[in-house]
Amino acid sequence: MDQKKLKAFRERLMQKKQEILEAYNKNKAYGKQADEEGAQDIADKASNSYTKEFLFSLSNSERDMLQLVDEALNRIGDRRYGFCVACEGEMDKKRLEAVPWAKHCISCQEKQEQGLL
Repeated sequence: MDQKKLKAFRERLMQKKQEILEAYNKNKAYGKQADEEGAQDIADKASNSYTKEFLFSLSNSERDMLQLVDEALNRIGDRRYGFCVACEGEMDKKRLEAVPWAKHCISCQEKQEQGLL
């Protein structure tokens, strides 16, 4: 892959990382705010618990996405970006444009989803 395309993918990945970190910080602030609200009755306590659980689940998915983005950035640095981590075959450019943090080619991704990889 040429340097111009690598630079473009790096910029997209860095932008995605920034978006994830901003969303995480926003959710963290909302979680603190929910803790600080003095819940008066059982309904308010349940609502606050639901809000905190929802924000926690978001942070888990954000953490997973952040890990995938960081791994993709590391592969760029190691000159392995654009190659499947399983079969080491070159990945389709359209796949990378759609999902720049993808680490498997479509064939290996399907195998992983079926539990075969």
